[in-house]
This record gives sequence, C-alpha cells and structure tokens, in this order.
Amino acid sequence: MKDLIKKWNSISLIKRIICGLIIGLVLGLVVPQASVISILGTMFVGALKGIAPLLVFFLVMSALCHMKSGQKTNLKFIIILYMVGNLVSAFVAVIACRLFPVTLTFTDSVSATDITPPSGIAEVLTNLLNNLVKNPVDSIVNANYIGILFWAVIFGIALKHANKGTKDALENISDATATAVQWIINCAPFGIMGLIFSTISEQGLDALLSYGKLILVLVGSMAVVIFIINPVIVFIFTKQNPFPLVFTCLKESFITAFFTRSSAANIPVNMELCKKLGLDEDTYSISIPLGATINMAGAAITISVMALSTAHTLDIHVDFLTSIILCVLAALSAAGASGVAGGSLLLIPMACSLFGVPNDVAMQAVGVGFIIGVIQDSCETGLNSSSDVLYTAIADIREKRLRGQK
Repeated sequence: MKDLIKKWNSISLIKRIICGLIIGLVLGLVVPQASVISILGTMFVGALKGIAPLLVFFLVMSALCHMKSGQKTNLKFIIILYMVGNLVSAFVAVIACRLFPVTLTFTDSVSATDITPPSGIAEVLTNLLNNLVKNPVDSIVNANYIGILFWAVIFGIALKHANKGTKDALENISDATATAVQWIINCAPFGIMGLIFSTISEQGLDALLSYGKLILVLVGSMAVVIFIINPVIVFIFTKQNPFPLVFTCLKESFITAFFTRSSAANIPVNMELCKKLGLDEDTYSISIPLGATINMAGAAITISVMALSTAHTLDIHVDFLTSIILCVLAALSAAGASGVAGGSLLLIPMACSLFGVPNDVAMQAVGVGFIIGVIQDSCETGLNSSSDVLYTAIADIREKRLRGQK
C-alpha cells in the first residue's frame, strides 16, 4: 500500500486530474444512474471548504505575529490590481455585448424568485462591512472570509509581543493545517471525477444548447480577460514574458476552481501554488483569502452581460456613458458579491435597475443565469481564483525587480 501511494504521488497532479475528468465524463454519459459516484465530488469540495477557514485564520495570524517591525508587504498594490481587474473585465463585457448583442428567452425560476436580491450598492457594501465584525468563531464556522481576515489580523498584531513558545506553537498549527490541505489536494482527481459525473448525469449536454450565444459571449469575455488583458497587466508591471506565469496559474488554479465552483474551496490550492512559486508568505497569506472575497472579475462580466442582454431583449437603448456607469457599478458590486447569498447572479437586478428594468423581469434574467450556471459559474470562479494568484505574483515580481534596480 505504501509503495502504491508513493507511485500515485509521483505522477503529476494535473495528469491525475485529467484522468479523473475523463473517467467522470465517460461514467456520466454511460451510467448516469450511478449517483454514488457524485459523493466523491461532494466530499472533496466539503473537505476543502472545511479546512480553508482554519488555514486562513492560522496562516494570517502566524504570519503577522512573526512579522518584523518595518517589514513591507504589497497588499496595497494587490488590492489596486484586484479593483482594476474588476473594472476592466466589466468594460470587456460591455464591448462584447455591443459587438454581439444577445436576446434572452425568459423562463420563470422558483430558485430565483424565492430569493430577494440586494436593493443597491449601498446594501451590498453594508453587508460586506457587517461581515467584517461578526463573531470570530461564527466567521470560521460559516466561512465568512472578511470576518476571518479581520480577526486574524487583530489577533496576529496582538500576538506580536507574545513569547517565542506561543509564536512557535502558532507556526506549528499553521504548518500542520497546510499539511492536511496538501493531503486533501492529492485527492483532487477523485473529487473532480465525482464533480464532472454529477454535472453530466444531472444536467446533460442538451439543456445548455438553447443558450449557446449567451454562453459564448460570457465565456468569450472571460477568455479575453484571461488571454489578453491579464498578460498585458503582467507585462506592464514585470517586463517579462507573461504567458509562462499566466498558464501556470491556469493549470494549477483555474482547473480545480472550474470544477469546485467555489473560490473559498480553492483558497488552499492557491496557497499551495503561491508557495510553489516562491512568493512572500506574509503577502499571499492575506492577499489570497482577500482575493477570494473582492477579486471578482468573472462576476463583473456576468453582471454586465446579463444586465445588457436584458436591456437588449426589452429594446432598451443603453448609451456609452450609461455603459461606463454600469462598469463601475458592476466592479464595485462584484467585489461584494461574496457577502450576498447567491453570489453574482443576484446582483443582476441591481444592475438592471440602472436601465429602468422592472424587478420581476430582472429576476427572470437571474433564472436564466441559474440555468447556464454549470458553465457560467465554473468559468467565472476559474477566472476569479486564478487571478488571485496571478496578481499576487505580479506584485511580488514587481517588488523584487524594483529592489534589484536600487
């Protein structure tokens, strides 16, 4: 058994994941009734979601209490990158909708109409700020990463003057949690096999064909950000060939995020990738969980495309200036998407209100979003999560280049 595990671990994780993906796809088409296979996916995502809050809490706390006076991080620059990424992504979506306008076929959706969307950007940001000061234990239990980060920073700073034994104990707990994460990540091939089986057996391939053009505009916009916008940003700040870094982030982060469809579940994966890239732990231990909360380029694209498509369906003309206002609204609201139950889809009515679209019609657009969610949410999460690592790496490389010039 020990030799078998050793041989299994010697195979590249990506190769193992691809094998799991292919097997899950085949099983989903051949034996869709074998629902027991989907348990593997549920357990994998559950394990990642379960360990991620503890990893973030102890990693941030340990990093801050060990941080020396005057030690610098790149958090300010990373946050700027996050917000610029959201804004530019929304603008890409606006251009895509002008070039390829989409007419929606509205269908009522019980899951959509049963949920009340936020009334405006003020409510989204208020929810975000309220989550900041929630009970720390409650934040860990409910995976409220804004709250986890806030209290981890508070305790980390408070423990800066603790004795060496206390700091070492925190570091040991952090290392043990990271080891547990690595064990879970090694199970990714089985988890992804279960996830892809569940998707194919339950949704099938036919259900998505009628929304082909909408999916193409959404996925195409995200592809432009991934393969054009992000490489340009990398080159501007690092003066290096951007594609090795971009493809590393896609290979190591996008794939798992695509199938787990959860930025929170992908935090451990991103932490491990940052470590592999040799990035500053004091920076990525904070920037990665923060990015899972506010770096929502994919959500900004979804909000913009769905709102503009709804307006086009209703023959509402949207001028360019209003489109720019939509970009800003989508970028800001996307940053608070994790603080709203339902994520980016429930922010569509807020964006639609900018064009005077009635709420009941906007909620039908949300229903369409739920139907295509298998592809839309997967690609959105992949873009969001892989960009967390990419922007953190940009800041680290830029800092090292600037120090080398001095």
